Amino acid sequence: MASNNFIDYVKINCRSGRGGAGSHHFFRAKGLPNGGPDGGDGGRGGHIILEGNSQLWTLLHLQYQKHLIAKPGENGGENLRTGAQGEDIIIQVPLGTVARDAETGEKKLEITEEGQRLILTPGGRGGLGNDHFKSATNQAPSYAQPGEPGIDEWVILELKLLADVGLVGFPNAGKSTLLSVVSAAKPKIADYAFTTLTPNLGVVAYRDYKSFVMADIPGIIEGAAEGKGLGTRFLRHIERNSILLFMISCDSPDIAAEYGVLLNELEQFNPELLDKKRLLAISKSDMLDEELEEEIRGTLPTDLPSVFISSLTNKNIQKLKDMIWEALHA
Repeated sequence: MASNNFIDYVKINCRSGRGGAGSHHFFRAKGLPNGGPDGGDGGRGGHIILEGNSQLWTLLHLQYQKHLIAKPGENGGENLRTGAQGEDIIIQVPLGTVARDAETGEKKLEITEEGQRLILTPGGRGGLGNDHFKSATNQAPSYAQPGEPGIDEWVILELKLLADVGLVGFPNAGKSTLLSVVSAAKPKIADYAFTTLTPNLGVVAYRDYKSFVMADIPGIIEGAAEGKGLGTRFLRHIERNSILLFMISCDSPDIAAEYGVLLNELEQFNPELLDKKRLLAISKSDMLDEELEEEIRGTLPTDLPSVFISSLTNKNIQKLKDMIWEALHA
């Protein structure tokens, strides 16, 4: 994904169609001047619908499409003819898209499956024709219902990437390098902080033609939940990952403390993130000899599966894949 093309947040105006009015027509024919009411119902106004599309990765196609206006339903007609429904607007969105009310922030719906269709903004109901209101005491009702108006609202669409494994770590922990080694993804790699400004996805090949999806999330720093660094903008992408792979460089002055900072930032953003399975990878371990590695191993959290890796020399990369696969299918 090119950084300028990764759009994970858009605000759009949705206007569903007005319902058609019911008809107040009376049947007339030769020899039957008082045939009674035969007004048909109005058609429903057009919905605005979201549909999941696994081939889409961003909301870029909606960035400049700010107003979506569905067609109104047609009025009912004589001889109990129902008006045509207004044409629906179907918006293709990537899997993991969440729709929220722009004013209240309330979650409206969520798209997680290919081909899943959910109504974002329902069209107005068509009005009933006068045929519905006839009775023994009112055999010639001269009224019918008007159609219900459509809904005019602003909606926020935000994308939360769906991946099996999310890479979590400080800037320059080696997340992008790992992704480039284990998948065909080509994230930007450089020796300065915040090289990754947008999430990157890669499909990691495993044994026997199996695979899983890995997401490289832009680096977190202390205070990210309060807006420092890149802030919380990309933390929401971690919410959809089955497993969190924490990556900390072996040259960190205090690996356990750094891990604690990362956990604290995730907890402040969303405490439920701490319920996810976690793994720890000590990156750049090609710089360590056996003695230093054992010394660092003694400082690591004992309740967390860990492995020393090197993307440069492929050290323990297959072991890391095995740990991820086992955690995914535990």
